[in-house]
Amino acid sequence: MSSHATAGPATARPSLLGRATVRLVVGVSVLYTLLPVLWLVLAASKDRDALFGSDLLALRDFSFVRNVQDLFAMDGGLYGRWYVNSLLYAVLGAAIGALLSVACGYAFDKYRFRHKEKLFGLVLAAVMVPQTVLALPLYLMASEAGVVNTFWAVFVPVLFNPFGVYLGRIFSQGYVPDEVLEAARMDGAGELATYFRVALRMLAPGVVTVFLFQLTAIWNNFFLPMVMLSDQDLYPVSLGLYAWNSAATTWPEYYPVVIMGSLLAVVPLILAFVLLQRFWRSGLTAGAVK
Repeated sequence: MSSHATAGPATARPSLLGRATVRLVVGVSVLYTLLPVLWLVLAASKDRDALFGSDLLALRDFSFVRNVQDLFAMDGGLYGRWYVNSLLYAVLGAAIGALLSVACGYAFDKYRFRHKEKLFGLVLAAVMVPQTVLALPLYLMASEAGVVNTFWAVFVPVLFNPFGVYLGRIFSQGYVPDEVLEAARMDGAGELATYFRVALRMLAPGVVTVFLFQLTAIWNNFFLPMVMLSDQDLYPVSLGLYAWNSAATTWPEYYPVVIMGSLLAVVPLILAFVLLQRFWRSGLTAGAVK
């Protein structure tokens, strides 16, 4: 009896220590994530004098509405155009790209064709290639096609995502049983009808998950637009804010609008994850339980 009595606290102590360690790590991670966001919110709500002073945390000198007005009035309302450009690049590009990626992944999973696994190996190899490495080849191709400094020079390359194809195959394996497809074919449905009426509905969580990943990547895309574009009217928000931040070293009035623009730039991503998190969470468990 005594051995059991002494074993209880001994086994409980590592458990308590482990939980305390986990909570400490989680707390530090949360602070590391939220403190820059808190600074951005506070800085965006202050006027320029408070921004450059030491009283950023003081509950005075608020100028949030004025900063928003200055942001959309700066350089003839250029920020609003950049925002619309980013929405077109990211939302439309991510939607089309997600559909293409999932369709390709479905084909790799459900169909047999020559050199299938070798081609899929090339897709996996492409996942490991940094996007910055592809910027120069893409620029040369766009130059040959005559689309440099146009909307299409940035929009078309972001439609193709090797990682999305890989995820599409995983989702197809986890969500689309072969028996359901065979039943649809026996009912007389063609391959396209089977995919769009049966398989695509089952793949909805996968489409949303790939969409969110691609939306984040395109929205934060910086190097490709910088290489392709010279017309400021075609800039996305990321490149436009970089240009303003570079100009702020000469004209300090750009600093408040850059900070406010950075705050508004994260809003679409937050909304997308909040509104689609139900599909995203279920999508991340694809293949875990069949």
